Amino acid sequence: MTINPNPQKPFSPKFKRDDANDMIPIGLVRAMFALALATLALVTYASVTGREKAAIPAPAPVVQTWTISLLGNDAQSVTVLDSDGNLLADMAHGGFVTVIQNGLMTMRRRHGIDPSLPLQIVQFENGRLAAIDPLTDYRVELTQFGSDNQAAFERLLNIK
Repeated sequence: MTINPNPQKPFSPKFKRDDANDMIPIGLVRAMFALALATLALVTYASVTGREKAAIPAPAPVVQTWTISLLGNDAQSVTVLDSDGNLLADMAHGGFVTVIQNGLMTMRRRHGIDPSLPLQIVQFENGRLAAIDPLTDYRVELTQFGSDNQAAFERLLNIK
């Protein structure tokens, strides 16, 4: 007869420790479920009653509109063309411009629309800058992503 050199029991995961205490306090588990249910109830109430959306920027008159095309070459690079097809920028690492292009491409793919078609960059009187796709519901308030990200589009379009 051979003697087992490792007499410990094999490991099996447990929901309770050996001293029979819960790993996660039951009060915390109940609080997590209560938070999820409360959130679901609030969203359902807002949807059913037709409550107006609260996080929409204040309307402002349009100062200027540019039509550009964002062409993604791979995960990071992007080519930006103006409405006449002239090259505005060819960036190997497009940063925020690539993020906007990827979002646009995803939305257009969902709707079965050619991703190379142009979108509009709109400057409002109150200083906001937005990327708006006239073919889908895609709209990005560029101002909300910080001054550096807004500046990326301002440099492309020679704004200010």
